[in-house]
Amino acid sequence: MGGQREKGPARQPGAVPEGSNAQRGVPGQEFFARDARAVAAAMIGLELTVNGAGGLIVETEAYLPDDPASHSFRGPTARNASMFAGPASSYVYLIYGRHCCLNAVCLPGSAVLIRALEPTAGLDIMAARRGTADVRKLCAGPGRLAEALGITRAEDGLSLLAPPFALRPGRSLPLVTGTRIGITRATGLPWRFGAAGSPFVSRRFG
Repeated sequence: MGGQREKGPARQPGAVPEGSNAQRGVPGQEFFARDARAVAAAMIGLELTVNGAGGLIVETEAYLPDDPASHSFRGPTARNASMFAGPASSYVYLIYGRHCCLNAVCLPGSAVLIRALEPTAGLDIMAARRGTADVRKLCAGPGRLAEALGITRAEDGLSLLAPPFALRPGRSLPLVTGTRIGITRATGLPWRFGAAGSPFVSRRFG
């Protein structure tokens, strides 16, 4: 996960399973209780809001327990406890001691980092929090996203299926994949997912 350097022998996780965001419904716990790579792909196009502010998810990254870039690679700790709390839990961690990052927990020890949103709700609130009126910079990147949504460590471990969070069907978006960014291990795995052609992603895809 971006911002953390993990040590230990490299392991090669398996191939990405086929995922689709074509069929939509309000996500429940069963939506998250599966392979994080499938969840990361299926989250593209969902609407995420926190206390009414947010937008469409346009970029995600998947992390698995046997993934040397994952915070769970060495097993449960006090810091990563929420990654083992159950599907649909939030996992919020700090990078560089100041920026929060929001993750959706899937199967035990696996999670999806929510990297970018297309802002659609509460734009004035998010602009005030971010100190910019540039809509493309409100939620482009996990640190910016968390700041715009007002996410802090206080939200760590909360359910994404209950207030202050809300996940709803959004719209179907064409899917693109690429390698994850901001990590130093397992950098070649194509486990970053995004909305093809979206101007709101944190970094363009290949």
